[in-house]
Amino acid sequence: MALLQISEPGMSPEPHQRRLAVGVDLGTTHSLVASVRSSAADVLPDELGRPLLPSVVRYLVGGEVEVGHAAWECASEDPRNTIVSVKRYMGRGLADASRHPSPYEFVDAPGMVRLRTVGGERSPVEVSAEILKVLRRRAEAALGGELVGAVITVPAYFDDAQRQATKDAARLAGLDVLRLLNEPTAAAIAYGLDHGSEGLYAVYDLGGGTFDISILRLTRGVFEVMATGGDTALGGDDFDRCLADYFLSANRLEQLAPEDLRRVLKACRLAKETLSTHADTTINVRLKDLGALATPVTATAFHEMTQALLARTLDATRRALRDAGVTASEIAGVVMVGGATRMPQVREAVSAVFGKPVLTDLDPDKVVALGAAIQADLLAGNRAGGDDEWLLLDVIPLSLGLETMGGLVERIIARNVTIPVARAQEFTTFKDGQTAMAVHVVQGERELVADCRSLARFELRGIPPMAAGAARIRVTFQVDADGLLSVTAREQSQGVEASISVKPSYGLSDDDIARMLQDSFGSAEVDMQARALRERQVDADRLLAATQVALDADGDLLDGLERDAIQGLMRALKVCAQGADAGAIESATTQLARGTEDFAAKRMDRAVQQALSGRRLDEIG
Repeated sequence: MALLQISEPGMSPEPHQRRLAVGVDLGTTHSLVASVRSSAADVLPDELGRPLLPSVVRYLVGGEVEVGHAAWECASEDPRNTIVSVKRYMGRGLADASRHPSPYEFVDAPGMVRLRTVGGERSPVEVSAEILKVLRRRAEAALGGELVGAVITVPAYFDDAQRQATKDAARLAGLDVLRLLNEPTAAAIAYGLDHGSEGLYAVYDLGGGTFDISILRLTRGVFEVMATGGDTALGGDDFDRCLADYFLSANRLEQLAPEDLRRVLKACRLAKETLSTHADTTINVRLKDLGALATPVTATAFHEMTQALLARTLDATRRALRDAGVTASEIAGVVMVGGATRMPQVREAVSAVFGKPVLTDLDPDKVVALGAAIQADLLAGNRAGGDDEWLLLDVIPLSLGLETMGGLVERIIARNVTIPVARAQEFTTFKDGQTAMAVHVVQGERELVADCRSLARFELRGIPPMAAGAARIRVTFQVDADGLLSVTAREQSQGVEASISVKPSYGLSDDDIARMLQDSFGSAEVDMQARALRERQVDADRLLAATQVALDADGDLLDGLERDAIQGLMRALKVCAQGADAGAIESATTQLARGTEDFAAKRMDRAVQQALSGRRLDEIG
């Protein structure tokens, strides 16, 4: 009897040709791995059937490492060597990492902060790699083979350094990264494909250490991210700290040993989870020297002490709606993602903003990993056409640009532009004979470089010497599907080129990204005034330089009074240019321009005479 080979709809006809790919949610509190099996995405559990892996790594003497549940159990007894919530330190410097009290001993190092353990100094990338190694082994055991790659999710507001650090961690863990996928977008993929939803949706993602909000349009298999916002330093951990501060204040405690601090934070996390379903609970902690302490707390008190944190998420949500150009009433549904969204005050507040109940039918802990698995299956080539084809259009969260004369920002790629994307713009030289140009890449929403984040610097050399403004330098920004940036500068006449893949030494500080957007809204008028001032100052400097060159070359065309008059106008403009009155600078610039009109006419006459000197009339005709 002949055997029929059966395959899943839309899949390769030969089962052995199926490429094994997974989606990974590398979370602050828990991490998960998922894969598409039998045409459906499913989270892969460990050998005991547990789907969630605590994002905790413990280093032991002799180089041994514990990851997950075993490490979490020892967090209070060995806090310095047990790293919890390492995602908060990805791509960050010492100042950022030390912002909140922690039991760790940080080491300032070039590029990224490191943590000192009995196993040696470890970077957040190395710690994250240990978590990813466990997930990779779990997936290979469940799927029965080696993985061709993984889609790893990151907060939408992760900057270039944080994204690059995540990719480096995956490589250390032996994973080929098919794509870095924004967490809210992954959740939208899982929800949209599972429910066949269409229309405008908001994804509210409050995890252990980060908050994201994305507005998406779902239309016949197209997932278009319209706007994104958030805070890379706001999550469930901060709600835990509110309870910890309450506990310390109630017991009149200030400084705690690292072991006691970890015990308090663990007890407060448990209390937070209890208050999601109960009206009150007790924070029970046994401290090393003080013994057992019990502090009662009500859900009402917890809601009140966390109102400021919740308000920060709602402010970002309203900004995202404005950026997308839609109103809350136009949103068809709000998908809740992240374990911290189980808190009743969060769901109630978000429901109030949108005027409708939030969507919680998909497990908020699993939905991101499920969406990443679906994307991984597609990128691995396991979907061969059919009705299940779909398209993902994500966006860049913050504007990218260059520094121009006067410390001004020239935006090349605006925030909320769909990626991958490439944009180019032409620039020129400022001085005569300029043969090199410094390219300074910045990120942010403000008008002045000083108010934005510096990403990278490089130089373009070999520009042919020309008059100021004659050279044409084309600068191209390219952002790939992972949100990582590369910049190229090319001089058009000779073809000399310089480029850089932007890998900043460390990421934005805890509040930098949220502050950038907030400042851009609150300081728009001030920014425009500052930009206008700088532009007038640059114009003044350019005119002063050009006038001085003309005087040096053809000053003999002027008599003493004429020369003194021009020099007087130049002195007046120099004085104005050092001030902060844009109108006065513009007026002085105009006066100098008018005051040199006769001089310019005389120079023109001389140039024409020199050009015609010695030539016959018939040669000119």
